[in-house]
Amino acid sequence: MSYAELMIRKADETKSIVCMGADPVLDRIPITEGSVEEKITKFYDAIIEACKAENTLPGAVKPNYAFYAQYGFEGLRAFKAVCEKVKGAGIPLIVDAKRGDIGKTSKAYAKEVFSFWEGDCVTLAPYMGTDSVMPFIEETVGKDLGVYILNRTSNPGAKDFQDLEVAGKKNYQIVSEAIIKWSKAAEGNVGAVVGATSMDELKAIVKLFVESGKQIPLLIPGVGAQGGSAKDVGNALKEASYNLKLARINSSSGINYAYEKQDTDDFAGAAVKAIRQLNEEISLE
Repeated sequence: MSYAELMIRKADETKSIVCMGADPVLDRIPITEGSVEEKITKFYDAIIEACKAENTLPGAVKPNYAFYAQYGFEGLRAFKAVCEKVKGAGIPLIVDAKRGDIGKTSKAYAKEVFSFWEGDCVTLAPYMGTDSVMPFIEETVGKDLGVYILNRTSNPGAKDFQDLEVAGKKNYQIVSEAIIKWSKAAEGNVGAVVGATSMDELKAIVKLFVESGKQIPLLIPGVGAQGGSAKDVGNALKEASYNLKLARINSSSGINYAYEKQDTDDFAGAAVKAIRQLNEEISLE
C-alpha cells in the first residue's frame, strides 16, 4: 500500500479529510494541574477520546514538532505520548517537522521521523534540492509512508521567494514540477503542502498535478485562523477533478481551542464539534 492509498482508505473509514493540527499553547490549554508534559498529554488525550466516543475521528493529526520542543524534554515526552495516542487510535500521523538538510543528515532525520516518532508522513523543505529530499523519499519506498514537500505555503512571507520568477515561471511552479518528478521514485508517497490562503495558486497547482496523472497527496493548511475557507478549498479540488480523499485540509487552533469561540468549558467536545463543522463545509461525499 502506498501513502496515497492509506489516505484514501482512512478518508473512507472516517468520512473525513480534516487534519487536526496538534499545536499546544500552554496559555490556552484549560488544564491547571500537572507538569507541562501532563497538561499537553491530557489535553490531546481528552480530545482524541472525545472524537472516538462521538465517531468523529479526523482524517489525520499533525503535531508541529516545534510547539513541543520549545518546552524541552517535557515537551518532547509529550510529543511522543501524543504520537502514540494518535497511532493507537488508527489515525494517520503527520510529523510537521519541515526537515531538509544535506544527504547524510536528511537520512538521519528520516530515521528519527519514521522509526522513533513512528510518523506516517513528514513535512519537508525543498530549498536544498534533490539530495536533501531523496533520503526521505527513499525511506518510504514499498511502504505506506509519505512526505509532504512545501510547495506554496499559507504564510504572508511566502511571496518573498515562492512567487519569484525563474526562466518565466514562478518558483512554486518549478517546485510543483519537481514534486511530480520526485514522485516517480515512490509512486503515491510524495505529496505537497499548498496553502488555503492562496486560492489561485492552489487551483493552478492542483490542475498541474491532475494533468500529470500522478497521485499527489495534498496537505492544505491555512483554514480557520489564517483566513482560508474549507468550503472554497473543497470546491476548488472538485472543480479540478482532484480526488478529495487524497487531500488533508488542516486546522490547528480552530480545532484545538474551539472551546474559546464556543464559550464552553468542554474543550474536547468543542474540538469534536469544530471537526464536524469542517466535515460539513468540505462535503466529502
